Amino acid sequence: MDSKELKEKTDKELDNLLKSQREKKRELAFKISAKQLKNIREIREVKKTIARILTLFNQRSEKKESLEGKEKQTKERVVTEEKIKGKEDNK
Repeated sequence: MDSKELKEKTDKELDNLLKSQREKKRELAFKISAKQLKNIREIREVKKTIARILTLFNQRSEKKESLEGKEKQTKERVVTEEKIKGKEDNK
């Protein structure tokens, strides 16, 4: 599956896809060990898809954390500016 297609999916869809890809990887590993699978490169693609999904999850969580950090910094800055204005007003 292409990265562009994965980026368009929601977190819930990605989670479901991740579960199915992990199950598929497990099944392919069993087939390889039993020598039932002719195309052993198929497992490589499944592993890459799993890695892409996990990378997207990490990127999204980092983005959320950075946004939360910026909001916190903004709130702290506003509180500090209000304290400074309050001290100036008292003089």
